Amino acid sequence: MSRQVYINNISAFMPNEPVANDGMEAILQPAGKRPSRVRKLILRSNQITSRHYAIDPKTGRASHTNAQLAAEAVRKLTTTGLLDINTIEVLACGTTLPDQLMPNHALMVHGELGIPPCEVVATAGICLSGTMSLKYAYMSILSGLSKNGVATASENVSSLMRGHLFAEELQSMNREVEKHLEIAFEKDFLRWMLSDGAGAVWMSDTPNSVENKLSLRIDWISQKSYAGEVEACMYAGATKQEDGSLRGWREYLPREWLEQSIFSIKQDVKLLNDKIIDYTVTRPLQELVEEKKVDAKQIDWFLPHYSSGFFRDKVYEGMQSAGCDIPQEKWFTNLESKGNTGSASIYIILEELFHSGRLQKGERLLCYVPESGRFSTAFMHFTVV
Repeated sequence: MSRQVYINNISAFMPNEPVANDGMEAILQPAGKRPSRVRKLILRSNQITSRHYAIDPKTGRASHTNAQLAAEAVRKLTTTGLLDINTIEVLACGTTLPDQLMPNHALMVHGELGIPPCEVVATAGICLSGTMSLKYAYMSILSGLSKNGVATASENVSSLMRGHLFAEELQSMNREVEKHLEIAFEKDFLRWMLSDGAGAVWMSDTPNSVENKLSLRIDWISQKSYAGEVEACMYAGATKQEDGSLRGWREYLPREWLEQSIFSIKQDVKLLNDKIIDYTVTRPLQELVEEKKVDAKQIDWFLPHYSSGFFRDKVYEGMQSAGCDIPQEKWFTNLESKGNTGSASIYIILEELFHSGRLQKGERLLCYVPESGRFSTAFMHFTVV
């Protein structure tokens, strides 16, 4: 019998109390002298009504580091009493923006946990950094190099979205147009789209042995990048040039980092709308259908991570074009209540469904995770056992 890998527990950690739409700007603070003119427009489009920030609402200071968010998610894996994090053999951690340039994010998570020595690896990327960490631990177990592993994904994006961080940029603008001062749309857009959270997955070469305790067998994980065909769409620590290339932060003077908010997260919204469905849904999914890895009729649950409710029907249309018509009644997402937490989103979606009591033995799950950084995509297929 070939070796198998099973997900035996999934956890999520959401910092602080949920923040409703009307409370967002009080937490993040305005970027300028007046409230954002695009906030309500973006919120109507993304259909998110609640999210979490790693910001103390009383002081406005960070309540958690990125590494602390991930560590809290790992600790929550033990709440069933069946798992001991001191026995972890592989710890793989993904995130978009670690707390520091060095050491890597996973080492900082390991330090926060204070668990015994183990193999530790960090995966870089944006939304796919979380599926990459999961795949690394999965492959380690599948190959027989280890018997268990924990993968995490976490985001502390609010640390780059607080209004005061744009003060230098606004002050450096032409004083003659001060009454129009506001940060560019590609920066302000993401302030109302992204939020914080973390998730963790415990994997093993054997399923849960406790009666009536389900596991997810990992059937396959497929990832593909189209960076060879399309320019960058979502980026930070750089500015986009007219030819589509990125000019990185090393090419700017330190004062320019502040004056141009070089480290803010930016999105080429036009490119996103033009390319995201074709490159992250239709093309890769059509290949999976042709390879007979995906049969829409056999999928019981479709778990999509899309950044905004605006894309829900567009994702469905892209799936139909790929010959994979999974009715929306089979879809499961918690974007509306948990927000867009980037790489952590698919973990947070999986965690809620896994512990909902709705999964039945033999059901098949298909997960979809797109990344607009330079257009990459991931699909994962699990079976409930």
